[in-house]
Amino acid sequence: MSEHKTIVIGHKNPDTDSICSAIAYAYLKNKLNDGESYEARRAGELNEETKFVLKFFGVEPPKLTENVKTQIKDVSYSRVEGVREEITLKKAWSLMQEKHVFTLPIISSSGKLKGIITVSDIGNSYMNIYDSNELSKAKTIYENIIETLEGKMIVGNSKDCFSNGKVLVAAANPDKMEDYIEKDDLVILGNRYESQLCAIEMEAACIIVCEGAVVSKTIQKLATEKGTAIITTNYDSFTAARLINQSMPIRHFMTSDNLITFEVDEYIDDIKDVMTSQKHRDFPVLDKKDRYLGMISRRNLLGAKGKKIILVDHNEKTQAVDGMEHANLLEVIDHHRLGTVETIGPVYFRAQPLGCTATIIYQMFQERKIDIPEKIAGLMCAAIISDTLFFRSPTCTEIDTKTGMKLADIAKLDIHSFANDMFTAGSNLGKKTVEQIYHQDYKTFSLGKIMVGIGQISSMNMQELLSLEKRLLPYLNELHKKGNEDMIFFMLTNIFEENTRLLCVGNGAETLVTSAFRLDQADFPSDSVALLRGVVSRKKQLVPALMMASSV
Repeated sequence: MSEHKTIVIGHKNPDTDSICSAIAYAYLKNKLNDGESYEARRAGELNEETKFVLKFFGVEPPKLTENVKTQIKDVSYSRVEGVREEITLKKAWSLMQEKHVFTLPIISSSGKLKGIITVSDIGNSYMNIYDSNELSKAKTIYENIIETLEGKMIVGNSKDCFSNGKVLVAAANPDKMEDYIEKDDLVILGNRYESQLCAIEMEAACIIVCEGAVVSKTIQKLATEKGTAIITTNYDSFTAARLINQSMPIRHFMTSDNLITFEVDEYIDDIKDVMTSQKHRDFPVLDKKDRYLGMISRRNLLGAKGKKIILVDHNEKTQAVDGMEHANLLEVIDHHRLGTVETIGPVYFRAQPLGCTATIIYQMFQERKIDIPEKIAGLMCAAIISDTLFFRSPTCTEIDTKTGMKLADIAKLDIHSFANDMFTAGSNLGKKTVEQIYHQDYKTFSLGKIMVGIGQISSMNMQELLSLEKRLLPYLNELHKKGNEDMIFFMLTNIFEENTRLLCVGNGAETLVTSAFRLDQADFPSDSVALLRGVVSRKKQLVPALMMASSV
């Protein structure tokens, strides 16, 4: 069985709200104790602001999840226990019958896969063996023979190996036995003293005395002297002869070369074709260190359910982690417009026109009467400060402001000092490449038939923004030539002056912005750059205006 954790995750190019809300909501869901386990994840690299926030509160960053396609570990594959290569064919067959499986994995003492044996392999071993030397070729230990024949060793060491000679049944008179018994043979016989004596004198490696016959002290003494092992069994000679090949170790028949195996992290889509092209029923599943975990069959893929996902801070297909179409979406917690995420079944959807997802999650804590720890409160407060630009954004509501202040009290924050430090950390872009800055907070939107990309960087340092403008424009132009977006916009937002220098790239981009905000030539301080006074929000101000203008 796989470990089924529900993933709580935000959008690609995650911002502080996306990360902190995922952590907070996963905490809340785990506290509600509904029998499930929830884990916050991230869909992209952290920006500098978010890194600062997590470090400030001593919280480990969520694990990176680049796609949520269904993996083997998400499927209920069979946990067939591995066996050692020394066990007998008979034992292997019994295990298969007991566990109702057709394949047994053979593992080493360290748990690594050494091979497999199938029902077909065992059948072939029984039907195709005509060589009386096969038992010795398989290096069969006496312990295996004793187990198979339900016998008892009265002379010799059960750990010794039958490694030379053939197997024969002594059915002839003793005077004829000398003609076919050779040194190191294994001889199956009855309770005739003369036959036992003859086999020992011919230096047989082992004699098997059937029908529970008592072996005399004389025979035991002579066998000890000659180095001949003696095993007794209650089976008759015919049955013993029929069963003895089942004592061979399975390593002699197992398949160890060119095994088709799958790692537990492999995607179902990638293994389907391989599985259907093979005649095997079952395939071993390994971890990254080649240790055996279980067996998977085509049957296990039928009705396989994807990863369980909760989305926070967005509901856009274009912003979702890769592979969302394969996932089992359970919930959406968001404060944005309705997007394009499609679901197979009904989901819990909570979207409120607030400035931050963390504000919604705070309400959910209150509704369920769950106390908020200091660290979680600090993360949620940081998310609100970030998304509302410290309560300056037009997206900010009175509820956001009151919630942010309450969370600051719980977290024991000097909110003004913290906000200043957080924005300073977030705008420290000097050491970043243009590509890194571009991807830091970048989202794609569909404006009817037009696909646009919109990035945003917020700073308190005007000179830093102007320097960034010179670096970004050439990069955006080159990117536009290679990319899928019809237009690219990038917001360089001055938090305290509450305005944005908007970089406009693509055919018709400046015209669209001019129409959206009723600009004139004076609002374009330089080529491809529009000054948007009072515009600080991508979600509340820029995107709606562009959508309205594009529809005209």
